[in-house]
Amino acid sequence: MTEEKNVLGLATIRKNRGISLDQIAASTKIGVRSLEAIERGDFQKLPGGIYSTSYIRQYARAIDYDESTLLAFYYRETGAVTSSRNGHDDRGAVGGFPPASSIAES
Repeated sequence: MTEEKNVLGLATIRKNRGISLDQIAASTKIGVRSLEAIERGDFQKLPGGIYSTSYIRQYARAIDYDESTLLAFYYRETGAVTSSRNGHDDRGAVGGFPPASSIAES
């Protein structure tokens, strides 16, 4: 019997809180397969971009888990560039575009 990968103990936390994947799917409108992918850390199965981070945030909220911890894990695992609330990434880019100062200098 193979044991399912359970990233950060998410499935265990969810089960201990008495929450089913079907309940989360119904409340968030996220498919069960995507929720299972989050629990396994199988992030390439998510739709990508802002959708992935949105799914991860919603999942974390649904099981009352710290979303910043889960997102940090996602960014580490995928090598994705983090984005702050104001839309700037770690390099100062906004919406994927470099800052104007770096364009003017070239």
